[in-house]
Amino acid sequence: MVIVRPIRANDLAPLLALVRDTGVGLTTLPNNEALLRGRIEASLATFAGTADKADEQWIFVMEDITQARIVGICAIAGAVGLREPWYSYRVGTVVHASRELGIFTRTPTLFLSNDHTGASELCSLFLAPDYRVGRNGALLSKSRLMFMAQFRERFAAKVIAELRGVSDTSGRSPFWESLGRHFFSMDFAEADYLTGIGKKSFVAELMPKHPLYSSFLSKEAQAVIGETHEMTRPARRLLEQEGFRFEGHVDIFDAGPTLESDLVDIDVVRKSTTHTVAGIRDNSAEASADSASAAPLMLISNAHLAGFRVGLGCCKIANDKVVISADIAKAIGVEVGDAVRVVALSPSERA
Repeated sequence: MVIVRPIRANDLAPLLALVRDTGVGLTTLPNNEALLRGRIEASLATFAGTADKADEQWIFVMEDITQARIVGICAIAGAVGLREPWYSYRVGTVVHASRELGIFTRTPTLFLSNDHTGASELCSLFLAPDYRVGRNGALLSKSRLMFMAQFRERFAAKVIAELRGVSDTSGRSPFWESLGRHFFSMDFAEADYLTGIGKKSFVAELMPKHPLYSSFLSKEAQAVIGETHEMTRPARRLLEQEGFRFEGHVDIFDAGPTLESDLVDIDVVRKSTTHTVAGIRDNSAEASADSASAAPLMLISNAHLAGFRVGLGCCKIANDKVVISADIAKAIGVEVGDAVRVVALSPSERA
C-alpha cells in the first residue's frame, strides 16, 4: 500500500536518489543535496508554524509502506513571489489597423508579468517510473488538494501550477533556443538549474522588459507556447479534472502553461467531506462488501497537520459517520472516533 505524508529529515537520501530521474525542466527539484536539504528544513519549519509566509513550503512524499520506500514527491508553495519577483509571460494580442489602407492585423504577444504574486503553487510533482501504474499518480497529485481542503485557511485564494514545457530528450527547449538564449547566453538546462537553486536575479537583470511579438520567434517556438511536456500531460489532465484551467500565462524559459483556479472552486475542496470514524472492519469483509456494491475508490485522509496522511480505499458513509477498512485506518493513523476527510478519487463519481 502507498500513502502520502509530510516529508521528514531522514528522507533526504531517498529523495536524492529519486530526483536523479527527473530530467531537465522540473525547476523545483534540482539534483543538489544542499538545496534539497534546505527545502526539507523549510518544510519542517512550515509544518511547525515557524516559517515566514514567504518561505512556506509544504512538502509531501509518497511512501510504499510495505517496502518502506520513498517513490514520489509533491509540494505546495504557500505564497510565491513574496521573497523575490515571480515571473511569467502573459500571452496577449496587439492589433494594428489602418482604415485608409484597409488593413487589420492581430499579432500575438508575450508580456513579462508578476500577475501571480501571492498565489499558492502546486509544485515538485514527481513519481518514480516503476510506480506510474494504477491510481498512484492521481493519489500523489490530489493528496495536496486534500491537504488544502482540510487546512484551506493556510493558503491563498488563487492556486496555480506551472507545468513543464516542451523539450527534447537532450533537454533542448525550442522556445528557449528562439528567445531566452539571445539574452542569457547559456543552455536551457543551466538556466533552469540556476532558477531551481534560487539564483533568479539574472532573470530581472537580463530579460527584456518590453512586450515581445511571438511572430518573431521560430515556427517551432511558436508551436510550443502553452504546450505541456509529454511526460507531464497526465498531470495536466488530473488538474483539469479538478477545475484548473490555462488562462494565458506561460513559463519564461520553456513556455510551459500555468494552470490556475480559485481555491474554493477546486473540485476536491468543494466536494470532500469530513466524517467521524464509526467503525473499522477487517480487510476480508471490506473486499467482499466493496466488490458486491461496486463502491467508488476514495481519497481518505486524517485531519492532522504535521501527521497528515492520505491513502486510497473504499468506505461506507452514513450521515456524518464513516466505516473504513483496517488497512486504510492503520495506514493513515486513525481509530474509531477520529475525524477523516473523504472524496471519490474520480470527479465523475462525486455527488
